[in-house]
Amino acid sequence: MFQSARLKLAAWYLLIIMSISVLFSAVIYKGATLELERSLRAQQFRIFRDTRPGSFSPFSFRPPPDEQLVNEAKERIRLVLALINLGILIVSGGAGYFLAGRTLKPIRDMVEEQNRFVADASHELRTPLTSLRSEIEVYMRGKKHNIKEADTLLKSNLEEVNSLQVLSDDLILLAQYQKTNNPNTFREITLTEVIRIVRRKLHALIQKKKIDVRDEINDVKIIGDKDSLVQLFTILLDNAIKYSPKKSTVNITSKIIDNSVVADITDQGIGIADKDIPHIFDRFYRADISRTKQKISGYGLGLSIAKKIIDNHKGTISVKSEIGKGSTFTVHLPRVKND
Repeated sequence: MFQSARLKLAAWYLLIIMSISVLFSAVIYKGATLELERSLRAQQFRIFRDTRPGSFSPFSFRPPPDEQLVNEAKERIRLVLALINLGILIVSGGAGYFLAGRTLKPIRDMVEEQNRFVADASHELRTPLTSLRSEIEVYMRGKKHNIKEADTLLKSNLEEVNSLQVLSDDLILLAQYQKTNNPNTFREITLTEVIRIVRRKLHALIQKKKIDVRDEINDVKIIGDKDSLVQLFTILLDNAIKYSPKKSTVNITSKIIDNSVVADITDQGIGIADKDIPHIFDRFYRADISRTKQKISGYGLGLSIAKKIIDNHKGTISVKSEIGKGSTFTVHLPRVKND
């Protein structure tokens, strides 16, 4: 589809360029031939004047103008203009094809991203739906039903429905953050306030796993959307807690580097394999070795959402990890310059 569109766009570029080129060539040819004809007439007039009876001029014996030379000059002009237009045709054809590709590339990338999003979402939705259908079909095939079996089925179905709700919520968030945040929602907010809100949201999980969350945060102001930043650090701290053993420590630190605030979230969890690190911000990606052995629920959308939030805030995120020792996620965000 895009190859056809690229060829059509390149053809339009070529048509416009060649139309302009041919028009200019016609104007140049017309001007040049008029000048040649004017020179020929002027020369003929001078010869006529100098050869009139009673007139004497040292140029009276000059040869008459040769119209054949003028016609040959016109032919050469036409040939040169044709060669120039042929060169423009070849060069502009290649350039038009290249520029058409550059023009359509963002659109192609966006469509491919949307197609991948739909395909990934469909695949992830199919799993819990298939599980729901299978459980119900197995139950319906049974000849005798009792309250205990029905209760077990309903509990299992409720778990799958909850999973679907989590997935749909994450998909909505991801779609929301696909678009650049409205700058009008950006405000000055301290990193301390963001972390305080995040800790309050995750208090139950922290208590459940008895995680010691230590923060050494500079009371520095950053610029951004408050809800998005809370969502960002909620995702990072939630992951750090989930993948850490009970009664371990998670450290949150920050420092100022030039015009950025650098925040580190370090856990003592199972770590991430080197081969997985380049892909952890990909949509629906989950490491398939040690991290999945934990049987932690999720669809691999959290870090993808975090990356989108970071991009919308003109920041960066990176990770360093060692298997069996833990991971450190580092976030760079713009700070208030006069802070």
